[in-house]
Amino acid sequence: MGGPAPAYRRLYALVAKAIAAGELRPGAVLPSERDMAVALGISRVTVRKALAELVAKGLIAQRHGSGNYVCGEARRYAQSLSRLYSFTEDMTARGRRAGTLWLSRERAIAGAGEAALLGVAEGEPIIRLQRLRLADDEPMAVEWSISPASILVDPEQVGASLYETLRALGHNPVSATQHFSAINIDADNARLLQVPVGSAALDIHRTTRLQDGRIVECSHSIFRGDAYDFVAELSLGA
Repeated sequence: MGGPAPAYRRLYALVAKAIAAGELRPGAVLPSERDMAVALGISRVTVRKALAELVAKGLIAQRHGSGNYVCGEARRYAQSLSRLYSFTEDMTARGRRAGTLWLSRERAIAGAGEAALLGVAEGEPIIRLQRLRLADDEPMAVEWSISPASILVDPEQVGASLYETLRALGHNPVSATQHFSAINIDADNARLLQVPVGSAALDIHRTTRLQDGRIVECSHSIFRGDAYDFVAELSLGA
């Protein structure tokens, strides 16, 4: 970190510039003091001094035992509950760039619980998917899903959208049931979603069916509570 200014001031300026440019978004977690010190070739004392100034300026917040987070309000997204669409379709309709970071995808054998969820026999082959869903590169949700292998044969067939893949295979999802609950995010999912441990989140379980009533997917998603709203459209009955 060459230049005439003290090292801690240069680090402060580096982080402040990244925040101003949107490279570090509200809620993003900064690298640890040790990682920054090693990466930049400076002491942890210097890093600590820069972080203290960032806190004083209101640019980051320090949470003991959790880390340092960029301050500010994250962009919020509202999704209507009146119709069935995928995360990719939702983001595309908003003019946002939907993204997927694959955490795992595999062909497996259904255990008793999975078989009951999908309405198949225990021991039948199924497809398991785990993804981190992104909007303009910002983590929005962690999603786990299972589908019968009789409908989705190969997990590698799934691209940006599971629903698009299913339609291409001739299996059109037409209805779904969703259950919502409020939770506080645990350490593993907080790391993936780049939010503080214990942050509010929406825990969503969805069962999706085909026209003939067969279950095509069961999913479990954790959506960031600071960035995503679900809106129910209601009408007064006669």
